[in-house]
Amino acid sequence: MNADALLCYCRAGFEPELAAELTERAALCGLSGYARTERNSGLVEFLGTDAAALSRALPLSSLIFARQKLLRLADLRHLDPKDRITPIVAALEAAFPDGNAAPPYGDLWVEHPDSDEAKPLAGLARSFGNALRPALRKAGWLTRSDDTRRPRLHVVFLDGDHAMLAQSGVRDSSPWPLGIPRLRMHADAPSRSALKLEEAILTLLDDDERARLLRDGMRGADLGAAPGGWTWVLMRQGLHVTSIDNGPLRQHLLDSGRVDHLRADGFQWQPKAPLDWMVCDMVEQPRRVAERMATWLREGWCRHTIFNLKLPMKKRWDETRLCLDLFEQQAQKPLLIRARQLYHDREEITVFATPR
Repeated sequence: MNADALLCYCRAGFEPELAAELTERAALCGLSGYARTERNSGLVEFLGTDAAALSRALPLSSLIFARQKLLRLADLRHLDPKDRITPIVAALEAAFPDGNAAPPYGDLWVEHPDSDEAKPLAGLARSFGNALRPALRKAGWLTRSDDTRRPRLHVVFLDGDHAMLAQSGVRDSSPWPLGIPRLRMHADAPSRSALKLEEAILTLLDDDERARLLRDGMRGADLGAAPGGWTWVLMRQGLHVTSIDNGPLRQHLLDSGRVDHLRADGFQWQPKAPLDWMVCDMVEQPRRVAERMATWLREGWCRHTIFNLKLPMKKRWDETRLCLDLFEQQAQKPLLIRARQLYHDREEITVFATPR
């Protein structure tokens, strides 16, 4: 397979952070290359001498600002609107010379970056996908029915006459188009912040971890809980929750019998006995949050945690790296740490940590 770049989606406006992350981590792996992007494009290209090696060295689960990670096979410009299919098939044949092909692919996603400029391409992506699928199946590049064991083929439209052809491995990519899980706001949720914790549980924990680490009867704490969005998510997972906030909670949480509300400062309160979980979405300086979260794990006040770090307006990659290093150092124990800027996050990242 001939791949010429790593292609990553991100939140529009955070392209410099993702570019800095890819550049630094590639260098730490001893791989050369450079990032190329445009502000608010929702997309970063990383061009290097060995894109496949870079992809192996940087699994999606290790990246913070990437929603999706693809291997680019071709950059197709000046496409004729009357026939975009022929150049795509030709590019596939060029990417797999000498019969060295892993296809047929198991699925096809026709997408566009999640940016204001690219959103008008959604209609084109849908209609073109309907035309391209049967053509690729006829040419032998796509299985007759979805096969999740095989690589996935992506066509990423940047304009009506400009598309990128890429592929992803199902074990090292987001399972959602554009890397965005489509979650519905539940009518009983006290706030939209509930979607952040729901996405974190879905994204930062795998199926086995969700089954083992979130069980009925466990106990947890929500620091800075009001009005109760994260408390509500934990309660729905079967936990009994102590909600810490001087502000009020929604009454139906208190009526559930699973929530105890303590009017206290989330940065000062500590549990009388170890808890299974602590979650925190307090608006505070990220280094202060990182230090307090580390204290919880170091002192054994909780076994697992999910928390948010609110990032500054400048040098956000530097601050992210500093806060995560500070958190790990001050916890003073081996930790499994995963961090991601979620779709429902804004100027923040979400962190999951548990002892190794």
